[in-house]
Amino acid sequence: MSTPGYFVSFEGGDGGGKTTQARLLGDWLGTLTGREVVVTREPGGTALGAELRQVILHGQDMDPRTEALLYAADRAHHVASLVRPALERGAVVVTDRYLDSSVAYQAGGRELGEAEVERLSLWAVQGLLPDLTILLDVDPATSAARMTGDPDRLERAGDDFHRRTREAYLSRAGTDPARWVVVDAAGTVDQVHAQVRAAVAPRLPQARSGAADGR
Repeated sequence: MSTPGYFVSFEGGDGGGKTTQARLLGDWLGTLTGREVVVTREPGGTALGAELRQVILHGQDMDPRTEALLYAADRAHHVASLVRPALERGAVVVTDRYLDSSVAYQAGGRELGEAEVERLSLWAVQGLLPDLTILLDVDPATSAARMTGDPDRLERAGDDFHRRTREAYLSRAGTDPARWVVVDAAGTVDQVHAQVRAAVAPRLPQARSGAADGR
């Protein structure tokens, strides 16, 4: 990172608890470090993103390339208008999904070319990668059992789609252990949060003392 802030992303399949864990981590880091913490999500972290989220997840069916381009457009705006400015003023940014979601879902799940999707995403964000990516890994069957309400376009994409997406995530995590941490998300909210804090603390100096004494 070339900014004074610190950037954390949560990744994983639907129903893995990313939204909850992102909020809990943000609350913990804000209390512990005294720094500004920005908790956001993709798609939907900005006003424009909220509109794109509705189109992507709840609009009409679309081909995989259109889907990938819409996610990239949301991400470009999200980074330019919210994420990068927050990092440049020294904030901790915690996002529920980032560009690895596109590679896992559009390349793994939709079976587009992984290199193409990754290049598109990196171009959209001008190469900005998280300092730490936390993969909340859980079996797709467990994830499906946790979800309530009407499924969105991706949630109803089928078992094979979600299996391929999980495999893509685990493959990416395995090739870049310096950035990725895999957390077993099958436990309770508190158990998973404890694993997340343990993963973050050694990487963020301000968090080390608090993790050591259980705060």
